[in-house]
Amino acid sequence: MKYVVVSGGVISGIGKGVLASSTGMLLKTLGLKVTSIKIDPYMNIDAGTMSPLEHGECFVLNDGGETDLDLGNYERYLGVTLTKDHNITTGKIYSHVIARERKGDYLGKTVQIVPHLTNAIQDWIERVSRIPVDDTGLEPDVCIIELGGTVGDIESAPFVEALRQFQFRVGKENFALIHVSLVPVIHGEQKTKPTQAAIKDLRSLGLIPDMIACRCSEELEKSTIEKVAMFCHVGPEQVVNVHDVNSTYHVPLLLLKQKMIDYLHARLQLESIALTTEDIQRGAELLNKWKAMTGNFDASMETVKIALVGKYTHLKDSYLSVIKALEHSSMKVRRKLEIMWVEATDLEPEAQEAEKSKFHEAWEKVSTADGILVPGGFGIRGTEGMILAARWARENKIPFLGICLGLQIATIEFSRDILGMKKGNSTEFVENLAEEDQVVVYMPEIDKEKMGGTMRLGLRPTYFQEDSEWSKIKKLYGNASSVEERHRHRYEINPKLIKDLEENGLVFVGKDETNNRCEIFELKNHPYFVATQYHPEYTSKVLDPSKPFLGLVAASANILDDVLEGQFEFGSHGAEF
Repeated sequence: MKYVVVSGGVISGIGKGVLASSTGMLLKTLGLKVTSIKIDPYMNIDAGTMSPLEHGECFVLNDGGETDLDLGNYERYLGVTLTKDHNITTGKIYSHVIARERKGDYLGKTVQIVPHLTNAIQDWIERVSRIPVDDTGLEPDVCIIELGGTVGDIESAPFVEALRQFQFRVGKENFALIHVSLVPVIHGEQKTKPTQAAIKDLRSLGLIPDMIACRCSEELEKSTIEKVAMFCHVGPEQVVNVHDVNSTYHVPLLLLKQKMIDYLHARLQLESIALTTEDIQRGAELLNKWKAMTGNFDASMETVKIALVGKYTHLKDSYLSVIKALEHSSMKVRRKLEIMWVEATDLEPEAQEAEKSKFHEAWEKVSTADGILVPGGFGIRGTEGMILAARWARENKIPFLGICLGLQIATIEFSRDILGMKKGNSTEFVENLAEEDQVVVYMPEIDKEKMGGTMRLGLRPTYFQEDSEWSKIKKLYGNASSVEERHRHRYEINPKLIKDLEENGLVFVGKDETNNRCEIFELKNHPYFVATQYHPEYTSKVLDPSKPFLGLVAASANILDDVLEGQFEFGSHGAEF
């Protein structure tokens, strides 16, 4: 097993996740099987109870693990399926060590950070790195390990020490370190001092970088690369210039151009890994598809405008998987994507009285958008604005996609306007809501006391109902009888209302295995009015876009029929993937 560690210095949020994912993707183009682990130094057990406005999106895995958003990057770029154990947090590690201490596993020893905690971290990495993550079912060849936070932070100290020890446990030829640093441009001059300081700190902790990835707003000058190399004790070929590009999907090609993969091939002695002709061919095909996909991105001319009506729009990372699923879909149909961010509260009548400019700006975006998307979320704030957006899409035949909360919102709107339930609402939003007004209810099996890990989580099946041949969403899924998608919710549509809703045109074309829980609805006689209780964005891949999102983007671009006819399949005349 080969290990590539990606760490960061100078500032957080420097792009370690994209660089780690891009490095893994390039290793896959060699025919290697690649897996990934994310280390998060926070004390939380997982990301499930963290505010999206503080931490960004909570990403959900097949096994129900609620993890850091970077695991979404790994799955999208690498085309793998990770587990909750691929996300290591300080909370998980301490809980693991304390549980062992309580069982007496340490035989009366004084339990310490070194060696007990650091050994537990190393054991965890070795165990998880060998878990098969693709359809081959084989053990991976390479594991990418991203160390979250910034080297030097007190929170990450045990993990840095564990990795220092780990390089000797696995051997020099099996361990490489890429350190991502910042080269700011001040008054037109590229400054290397922050990177020099970051590398000095890294070396003082016992970790020697094999490559330094310099993030910069512009392409690095040759003199800057030489200066970083000289003062950081590496060769110029070990300094990688990661400047701003059109999209993050161009980063793998940027790294490829600088022969990063050639250096890692020699440094890790990758020729020692036996590969079949099929492995090599599959890797070459992946690279060709990726190049064609980025070409599609650059060649896109016509714009499709999607209004994203949400409640966490002040931090775009709160909807990272949604953004990526929209990007994947727009690239496939060769359209330039414009996301029009709409804070849901700005659509509500109260906003007109408080701030007229925001109110009018929000409604201008909704009314001029080609399509409308209402994503997931929790709590009552902004829900009335979302309801108004859903009504606008339904009445004006604007393509619409609702996800999780979006499905519940659109059903509430339909119940109020079409079924006459003027006070219809969700029991999440209104305490002691009268039974006759309950459109959305708490799922009976969910624990109401504990918050963490108690939702309906992970990969679950949805079965398309009989007489749903007309359904656009079913056709997008290739007329499959069932699909498996990832869930994260506590509330559901009131089963008592299903009959009335369907008789009035809101058809639940997809239900769970009990045939009672609603998973997908679709409105008849509408260009595209679809909502899912699950989160399809979690399984969208760069080269295989999520079907509900693809439907929204295609319908918004007036090419849904072309997509359904297969004109934009990979390798067809419509697209050049």
